[in-house]
Amino acid sequence: MNGIITLAHGAGGRQTSELIESVFKAHFSNPSFTSDDAAVLDFAGGKLAFTTDSFIVSPWEFPGGNIGKLSICGTVNDLSCMGAKPLYLSCAFVIEEGFSIANLEKIAAAMEETAKEAGVNIVAGDTKVAGKGQCDGVFITTTGIGRVMDGASLSGANARPGDAVIVTGDIGRHGCTILLARNDFGITADCTSDCAPLWGTVEDMFAATKNIHALRDATRGGVGTVLYEIASQSGVGIRLNSTAIPVSGEVKGVCGMLGLEPLYLACEGRLVVFASKDDAEKLIEVLRRGKYSQNAAIIGEVTEDMPGRVVVETEVGGETLLPPPGGELLPRIC
Repeated sequence: MNGIITLAHGAGGRQTSELIESVFKAHFSNPSFTSDDAAVLDFAGGKLAFTTDSFIVSPWEFPGGNIGKLSICGTVNDLSCMGAKPLYLSCAFVIEEGFSIANLEKIAAAMEETAKEAGVNIVAGDTKVAGKGQCDGVFITTTGIGRVMDGASLSGANARPGDAVIVTGDIGRHGCTILLARNDFGITADCTSDCAPLWGTVEDMFAATKNIHALRDATRGGVGTVLYEIASQSGVGIRLNSTAIPVSGEVKGVCGMLGLEPLYLACEGRLVVFASKDDAEKLIEVLRRGKYSQNAAIIGEVTEDMPGRVVVETEVGGETLLPPPGGELLPRIC
């Protein structure tokens, strides 16, 4: 792979996938290497899920959370999306010289509170200090281990024609919140990040039905990128109903002013669920009773047509192809 790294390589879209395939997979490939949110590994007592993630959000604090809360939620949710109960986390800090200790303590307190809610322990870590200007305030890397529930098999390759596509709440809220927090456009709106730990949501769904085939949290690149990833991994098509996709008024307004597509704005507390159509309404009923999923909705279905593509049925009854993810929309959102 020639060229240089751009911000688009970290956005979670096509360039990210190409980078992983051409560089990392080319050098790291082994039977356990995965493109899913976490690797599922055999051990004597069953299966473990193992994942790691880095967080470089700017600004480090935003309505609804901060980089500390985000770092716990991101790793807990990646484990949860493999059907694994999160057990233990490690965290590594890169802190810029001159960063306030009071702000660092605020970040640590948010991590403590979120880890407690998620039922995980932070058991190890590392601290490095970078020179002034060598990083933007503070970067955090978290690594997590969880125990996979019996019967859970949630690889992105498992979506099936006829499956319902469900989102567990209104979309694009985190990306919109970060955009507004930067104040680059002079826009004000009452928008709060959806950042939340989702193991309880996953546990509730599996208590209702085991007919869940694939599960993803829609972080970088939003719901649209997740849909394209699953369509590619599973070799299926996906058809969406545009009128069924839940988007808050605040996010709609900001997207309308800036010409953004809510499907490609990041979420940090929303799951995309691929499940048997027969169980979809049961899942919606369960989700709407949950703390973080009261706006859950069925937004489409998996099809045999146009494998690897996502088609959107418009409000007037026509169909259009959702443009494949690419480029850089909002840098530094997670």
